[in-house]
Amino acid sequence: MQLENIQKFVLVLLYGGLTLLSFTVLVNPMKVNRRANFFFGLFLLLWSSYWILNVLQFCGLSPGPLFTSAVYSIQIFTPVLLFFSVVFFINPDYCFKKRDLVCLIVPAIYWILLFNSENHPIIYNAVLLIDVAHNLPYIALIYFKIRRHQKRIETISSNTEHIDLQWLIKLSFLLFVTIIITVGYELFNAFVYKMHQHLVMDLLFLFIVYSTLYYILRQKEIYPVDKKQRDELLSIERESEEEEIERKKLIPDHELEGLKLRLSALMETEQPYLDGDLNLLKLSDLVKINGHQLSYLLNNGFNENFFYFVNKYRIEHAKKMLTDSSYKKWSIVGIAFESGFNSKTAFNTIFKKMTGMTPSEFKKEQEQSLK
Repeated sequence: MQLENIQKFVLVLLYGGLTLLSFTVLVNPMKVNRRANFFFGLFLLLWSSYWILNVLQFCGLSPGPLFTSAVYSIQIFTPVLLFFSVVFFINPDYCFKKRDLVCLIVPAIYWILLFNSENHPIIYNAVLLIDVAHNLPYIALIYFKIRRHQKRIETISSNTEHIDLQWLIKLSFLLFVTIIITVGYELFNAFVYKMHQHLVMDLLFLFIVYSTLYYILRQKEIYPVDKKQRDELLSIERESEEEEIERKKLIPDHELEGLKLRLSALMETEQPYLDGDLNLLKLSDLVKINGHQLSYLLNNGFNENFFYFVNKYRIEHAKKMLTDSSYKKWSIVGIAFESGFNSKTAFNTIFKKMTGMTPSEFKKEQEQSLK
């Protein structure tokens, strides 16, 4: 009896957390990533529907067959809404196309089977299978889309920590693991031993929900610029994916070397890399060329993307501070911010990637070499 009450309490936290989170995301008080958050909020609302019937039952309410059928009918769109929220995070100007109608094929099959499953165990099991398996291709698509996005934003941004959507990859991974565990659990129930408690599963979902709450409230605007600048950044991102032979020659060869020298001199003298919010358009304004030309210059003149080019200077600046005795009392966090990084995590990750060691290890090694 006590275990049953604990499970009811967890269900209340789970359903209540999801509905509250969906409301928060739909209202979007920070007004960031509006279209993406609209679809993500709807995804959370549909996700909560997986527990609404249980909550109603232990509250003493008996949902009618019409309500139950309506709940089951809309649940099939849960992964679709998550997928399109990712699409709009990556491209806020995305317009629906005819090919997107393919997302309705599985729901249509699901509805046909659902409304013909009564007194047909085989059809009912097929409905359950579709309901679970339908999530897997969308999780895979989301993973590859975000990985592609993470590579693309390095062409326009020097700090990607809060705009790389890594939290959505973590969410997708957790959902994938949970689906696998759910399938194993149901198979165990069907063929080994029938268990009536789902406490472990509900606790796992509860962890995912509140982890999602933490990350969605920290999510920044992916493209924090006006529409004209956003369109330019998106077009530069798309250009970065084209094959080298297909790219237009935006800078004549005889001007390329001069622009390289001008950019290098600018980085050394004015140190724009110390601006934690430096992006491609800001730097292109300083160099007096447009964003497309700067991207071309970095790719063809330096063989580097914008992210690596800027952070290379930041790391060199941080290394000088770490070895300068006048900064001996400065903390690693202080040096990170002074060098243009927006967090200690990003500083440590990029520093180790470029030097093979953490800032602390580098500082310790330099101190030992002086003894």
